Amino acid sequence: MLSGRGMIFIGGDNLHIISVLVNNYPGVLSRVVGLFSRRGYNIESLAVGTTEKEDISRITLTVEGDDYTVTQVIRQLNKLIDVLKVQNIGARDNVSRELLLVKVGYDSNTRDDIMHIVDTFRAKVIDISMDSLIIEITGDSEKINAFINLISKFEVKELVRTGLVALERGNKSLKEYEGEL
Repeated sequence: MLSGRGMIFIGGDNLHIISVLVNNYPGVLSRVVGLFSRRGYNIESLAVGTTEKEDISRITLTVEGDDYTVTQVIRQLNKLIDVLKVQNIGARDNVSRELLLVKVGYDSNTRDDIMHIVDTFRAKVIDISMDSLIIEITGDSEKINAFINLISKFEVKELVRTGLVALERGNKSLKEYEGEL
């Protein structure tokens, strides 16, 4: 079982999702993360990937802090070279998801209970061996946290969780921002 210290729960009232569009160049991510380190800000989760435009990447950061702190972070990010656009999309209507992979030990006494949790959460078993299975689940942070809470009653051997990815709802897209970039 995982201890409470080993668990990663993302969520809370002061959690902000910051979307940063950057030029897809070497070293840009390092400068963004370095800003957080130098200022003493903690990154709760981080996800990075290219956008529909190969030369632009989206960095999605989840940070905890009051509105003043997050405003300061956004101001500092906007000053960095190769940062094109910064938005606090957690303050807007958004769709967010995470991916969780968890390896769980099982035996004949626990298999059915584990599978019931998997089915309830619409998760998938993606690998199975004689005494363990790997489960994949995607969803918002609350769903992932609830799944971790239930599955941790069994023998969790390993757990890995991606950073949060999010998009603002509505028809606005990167194309609409091109004039601002």
